[in-house]
Amino acid sequence: MNRPQLTDIQSATEFRKWYWLKEELVAFCKLMGISYAGSKFEIQDRIADVLENGQTSPQKAKAKITSKFDWHKAPLSLETKITDSYKNSQNVRRFFQHHVGKSFHFSIDLMKFMKENVGKTLQDGIDEWHRINQLQKEKNYKTKIPAHNQYNQYMRDFLADNPDKTRQEAMQCWKLKKALPHGAKYEKSDLELSKD
Repeated sequence: MNRPQLTDIQSATEFRKWYWLKEELVAFCKLMGISYAGSKFEIQDRIADVLENGQTSPQKAKAKITSKFDWHKAPLSLETKITDSYKNSQNVRRFFQHHVGKSFHFSIDLMKFMKENVGKTLQDGIDEWHRINQLQKEKNYKTKIPAHNQYNQYMRDFLADNPDKTRQEAMQCWKLKKALPHGAKYEKSDLELSKD
């Protein structure tokens, strides 16, 4: 069964069967006059609402940013408080590299910490980086992959289930699988896809 064009889909049930790129969803929203603000999953839910009900449910108002702190240019110190305007800027990267070393990188867990801990300081951020870094050294540690990152989850699951396979083989299966209904989740039978 070939994936239909998004413009040909008539029901929310049919729409949810398929994997869509965010770019495809945004283009569809523009064509249909639907708001395309928000994450991929927010946009998907909005499209499903339109297909199901002919209209979208009211959107949740986003929290208004009150801080004017410029994370791109402002001088940073250990006492600098994390604001609601926090950004993972090059300025912040240089600050962390100065305090923890050149091995510093923004991880999903650290970025989440920084966004969710308004009022804490950059020293707290450094402490959290060390905590996360220590966790990552544990043998069975795996970062939590956000639900919207279906590709990374598929790749992790494929490679864990097939340690003898390469990333290239996993990517080939992903390309074939995402074109199928309910194709974003790894299954052992995906190995058969590349044999067809």
